[in-house]
Amino acid sequence: MGAHEARERPIFRSELDYELLLLFAKNELSTAVATPLLAVIVAVGAMFWAPPAQLLLWLATVFLAKGLLISLCRQFLRTPREEASPLAWRTKMMAAEFLYGLSWAAVAFVSAGSAGEAAHTFVFAALLIVISMRMLFASPVMPIVYAGTLPMAAAIVIRFALLDNPYYWAMAAMAVGVYVYFIWLMSGTNATVTAMIGFRAEKDALIAELEQAKSISDEARARAEEANQAKSRFLATMSHELRTPLNAILGFSEIMRSEILGTHENPVYKEYANDIHQSGQHLLNLINEILDISRIESGRYELHEAPLTLAAIAEDCQRLMRLRSETKALRIVEEFEADLPQIFADERAMRQICLNLLSNAIKFTPAGGTITLAIGRTRDGGQFLSVKDTGPGIPDNEIPRVLKSFGQGSLAHQTAEGGTGLGLPITKGLTELHDGTFELKSRLRQGTEVVVTFPRKRVIEPLPRIVEPARWLKERRNSSSSIGAGAGS
Repeated sequence: MGAHEARERPIFRSELDYELLLLFAKNELSTAVATPLLAVIVAVGAMFWAPPAQLLLWLATVFLAKGLLISLCRQFLRTPREEASPLAWRTKMMAAEFLYGLSWAAVAFVSAGSAGEAAHTFVFAALLIVISMRMLFASPVMPIVYAGTLPMAAAIVIRFALLDNPYYWAMAAMAVGVYVYFIWLMSGTNATVTAMIGFRAEKDALIAELEQAKSISDEARARAEEANQAKSRFLATMSHELRTPLNAILGFSEIMRSEILGTHENPVYKEYANDIHQSGQHLLNLINEILDISRIESGRYELHEAPLTLAAIAEDCQRLMRLRSETKALRIVEEFEADLPQIFADERAMRQICLNLLSNAIKFTPAGGTITLAIGRTRDGGQFLSVKDTGPGIPDNEIPRVLKSFGQGSLAHQTAEGGTGLGLPITKGLTELHDGTFELKSRLRQGTEVVVTFPRKRVIEPLPRIVEPARWLKERRNSSSSIGAGAGS
């Protein structure tokens, strides 16, 4: 049975009985000295009307019964849990507690005929104190409570009933009432203790379930990380292996397409060579993207950072993509904030971010649409690069998919050119490598906007203008000369 099922079901009766007996045994050992000391005090008080010999005999009986009970409790604590039968041990402890109760009840009959009213009152008070103590310590197991306290309560009633006096009958009735009240209190205490043990068992089951879930989660995460690393190594290795023959294909197809070694007798061969070259170029781009995403995911992408102007890079990328945009009759609008300071970043990564965003916008924007390329400052002093299009947009539930490797949206996939689904994940990864943030906002049939933000710490603030020392001295002399001339006139 799993930890979750154990938490939902009640604790087994045998387990509950064992826990209650364990609590009783610990309580009994913690008071191993208190009740015998009380017996000594009662014996000293009873010496005013009872013979010492009888009191010593009674005291020895109490000590023997208490010793037997303590011995059983210690033996129970030493017994392994799997070997302890709660029912058998409860029977033994009830018998020992009954003997202990009988030994205390005997004090009510020590020289009962020669005792006066003060002696009866003393015995009444002493036995009620012992009854309350035994109920308190034995409250986890109610059968033991009854076994130990009923003999003492019966002794009070019998002794007072034998005196044939209305005053003592009233005291006997009061003893019965007090006993019933104590039993009612201890029943509530027993219910509280039982519920506490049940809650503790539920807590232990919950902790075990959490530990098991954590262990499963850690193992699954370790397997996922290992699989991800294996995937990255495989992609990197295969990409390198594919690039070598691919470069040869691209080189020979370029030669054949350009007819460097001679004109083709059949013009179709030139078209085939052109198709081979274009397909090879597409495959090379795909391999490069796979290499980039594998490096980013494995943490092996190295940044070569240097001061650069984000607007200049965006302008270069826009020029590179102009032919594709003009082919689809798209208008690219530039919104660059003036006098932006340089940022400290990897130029190749910045170009790749901008080209990926522009390429996606051109790819998914229908003919005659508009693409807005914006660069500016953020509120906290950083800089942002934004690409906004008027394409079909992306449904909210598909945004997480398009941000994963090889993920594509359904609507955009139906209305646009094919793609690998690596552009946005690479852009997001490169942005995060620069401590930046990537935000994708989209509305169906209204367009998509991607905002890449770089933090303030990457912005290179311009130094304040410093006046040259020679110029400063010359200006100071001129200022002093003008002041002197004014004073002379």
